[in-house]
Amino acid sequence: MPWIVFTLVMGHLTVNHIIRAVYGLSYETFEITGPQMVLTMKLTTFAWNVYDGRRPTEDLDKWQLQKRVIKYPTLLEFLGFSFYFPGILVGPYLDYASYTSLVDESLFKSAGGESAKLMWRAVPDGRKRVAYRKMLTGLIFLGLFIVLNPSFYYGIAITPRFQERSIIYRIAIFQFCGFIERSKYYAIWTLTEGASILTGLGFTGYGPSGKSLWEGAANVKIRDIELPSNFKVLLDSWNINTNIWLRECIYKRVTPKGKKPGFSSSMLTFLTSAFWHGIATGYYLTFTFGGFITYAARMCRAGFRPLVLPPPGAPTTLTKRVYDFLGTIISILLLNYVAAPFMLLTYTDSMEAWSCLGWYGFWIVGSAIAFFNVGGSKYLQGMQKKQTNVTISGRKP
Repeated sequence: MPWIVFTLVMGHLTVNHIIRAVYGLSYETFEITGPQMVLTMKLTTFAWNVYDGRRPTEDLDKWQLQKRVIKYPTLLEFLGFSFYFPGILVGPYLDYASYTSLVDESLFKSAGGESAKLMWRAVPDGRKRVAYRKMLTGLIFLGLFIVLNPSFYYGIAITPRFQERSIIYRIAIFQFCGFIERSKYYAIWTLTEGASILTGLGFTGYGPSGKSLWEGAANVKIRDIELPSNFKVLLDSWNINTNIWLRECIYKRVTPKGKKPGFSSSMLTFLTSAFWHGIATGYYLTFTFGGFITYAARMCRAGFRPLVLPPPGAPTTLTKRVYDFLGTIISILLLNYVAAPFMLLTYTDSMEAWSCLGWYGFWIVGSAIAFFNVGGSKYLQGMQKKQTNVTISGRKP
């Protein structure tokens, strides 16, 4: 049943994506695919939650157990969940269990800390303080985008004037263009996060000082995106709720029972994300290459990280700091490289932009994959074993 729901709602969304492409409608015009993308996540997640509610509890993981739906909602409850106002246009997407915990206020009763000041709703104090701060942050990023985007955008890579500059200049400026391009997403997601917090969504308990915390409605962690320690941290911090949907409704579900998700599960998940976004070639270039970046990043983390980690209780070493610094630089370089087709949309423009950048993303990822598949993995595993043996022998009296 969940896969039937997925096929129907994704199929309907795709039809509207095709209509938008045929008539040349941009996302800045009044059209429905944006809200429909949010609704697609909600309906497919709801279908899986209902399915999980009828499975034996011992077959469920922690998330499935928490989010399963045992009792069907009324029509009013279902429509309220589907069209939750602060997230109807661009998110944040939320599951039915999170929505009901907001409505029946169990979200606030389950958190420990100081008692909330009860009025007609048991919503803890402090949400307006956080919501208005989110609004200010969103407006600042919106201002940055409006002022700087006409000069700094991914499309600059296909302009003759830009292509005449040196390769170092092109790559460096392109990174700043990426930050400006992302600022519009930071703006809209931070604004909607603040709107959601005003309704009470996102409450996560109290801090050491007793102030209420509102971190559960975030859809983006800006600092972890702009200064990530590795590519996984970057991915987990971008479009957080969509990542949860892809992980829980695609990644885990396409993996055969009893097996661990692998490269094929990752690639199917990335392709589903591309299909969900639309039919433009750029989406498929971005998410297909994103799958290979994730594969290479996973191998690098498994191969190199154990070699630079200090022993338990020891201070961070210079080698570990260099490893983290390189991880940040490479992650940002790859992010801006792989995201270019997502914004340029067409195959021709995407290839021209990548060519203008010297294909550096392919060189980085291709070299890493080649290294690990021609013996690099075994070599690093051998070094890890030697390091472990030295550590153990050093501890012996």
